[in-house]
Amino acid sequence: MDRATKSQTIEDLKGLFAGAGAVVVTHYEGLSVKQTEDLRAKLRDQGAKLRMVKNTLALKALNGTAQAAASLFTGPVAIAYGPDAVSAAKVTAAYAKDNEQLKIIGGLMGDQVLDAEAVDALAKLPSLEVLRARFLGLLNTPATRIAGVVQAPAGQIARVLAAYSEKAAA
Repeated sequence: MDRATKSQTIEDLKGLFAGAGAVVVTHYEGLSVKQTEDLRAKLRDQGAKLRMVKNTLALKALNGTAQAAASLFTGPVAIAYGPDAVSAAKVTAAYAKDNEQLKIIGGLMGDQVLDAEAVDALAKLPSLEVLRARFLGLLNTPATRIAGVVQAPAGQIARVLAAYSEKAAA
């Protein structure tokens, strides 16, 4: 790889690390091409991506946190990343449970270096869409209850009037 390509790759990785919600660092030794493509497809479905990186170039791209992240970038490394902090961690953790060849080494979230347990905890968090749905549900619940309370007296009055009209008719 020539110097210009290396510098371009480092700049690409800097943008990737800055723009990702979280980066999951994995060892992929032993994965077949079919398994790797399957993992990429699952990540793509969640809006995340997988990229194999050279360790030295990744460490140069991480110049500020390189000392703490140096232990993550040894051996054949692939990084999974996405715009939110949970999607890449969820998919890689689920895939690693089914495939022994994929090992989660750790991760990066902003300037923080995560170990494998922290990545697993991150994978157990609900996704952004689920959190948004829960929040909207919480916002809508009081309005629904207020509407029910406001309608209840009117409904009771209508039932009483209907009962009196039936009694008068009989």
